[in-house]
Amino acid sequence: MTKKDKHGDIRRELSVGEVAARSGVAVSTLHFYETKGLIHSLRNRGNQRRYPRGVLRRVAVIKVAQRTGIPLADIQAALAALPHDRPLTVHDWAALSERWRASLTERIEKLTALRDQLTSCIGCGCLSMEDCPLRNPYDTLNARGAGPQLIEPT
Repeated sequence: MTKKDKHGDIRRELSVGEVAARSGVAVSTLHFYETKGLIHSLRNRGNQRRYPRGVLRRVAVIKVAQRTGIPLADIQAALAALPHDRPLTVHDWAALSERWRASLTERIEKLTALRDQLTSCIGCGCLSMEDCPLRNPYDTLNARGAGPQLIEPT
């Protein structure tokens, strides 16, 4: 149902509660997104936040990006390049996803390599192996001397 204002005009802005309800994101999260510059609001005469309807798509993009593991700083940088005065478009999403694709591919390759190296790790943490691919790759801790180098001195 479309809400109308007191003059019978279709209301184009949403309250923070309406955005939260429709996007599935907590009000506090919306405020956080706003402080980080991910979304923007206007203030009405009563100094209450009002969001353009296009913010729903922007919040959806943020949620999808976070779900795929994109750091919030990268999301913010990508969204900062897009106009805030209109909803994100299919073209915008294509540009964003292309921008993040290489980063995701690199992280997948690193995680796959770590997974594949688990077999050679005995998990002892003693660093007695000359080349532990997970705890001491390429024996880099050898330069610090003998013993457990990752334990902080007391």
